[in-house]
Amino acid sequence: MTKSPAAATGIGLGVAAGANAGLQYVERNVHQAEQDRIAEAAGPLAPGVIGRWSVTHRIPIEDDEHGDLVVTRLIGAADFRCKEIVFSVDTVKEKMPDRAFYTATVCQDGQAWKWASAEPATERWGSLQ
Repeated sequence: MTKSPAAATGIGLGVAAGANAGLQYVERNVHQAEQDRIAEAAGPLAPGVIGRWSVTHRIPIEDDEHGDLVVTRLIGAADFRCKEIVFSVDTVKEKMPDRAFYTATVCQDGQAWKWASAEPATERWGSLQ
């Protein structure tokens, strides 16, 4: 297309940057779907009650995931309801069950429960993650 090495390099870097930005966008959407499913499962739970969560991804760039969760503490007031949670991500590694545990905060936003932890809350921070 061009005989200029600098132009060819610039075009190549531009294409790579565009592809990378597209992949990051898709990954953020996948992670937001996981966060939304966890928050939805935690919303109706009382402290100490164990619930289940799962997500099936529309775009299969990551495995579908599932696990358990428990509300460990209520935070806030009547118009500012949040919950601290501990949740697991259950997978199989080398044909053996594997379970990783994480903590997060979810808050009620109207009728829905949403992920509220600063990391990795994809909706809030977007490309800054």
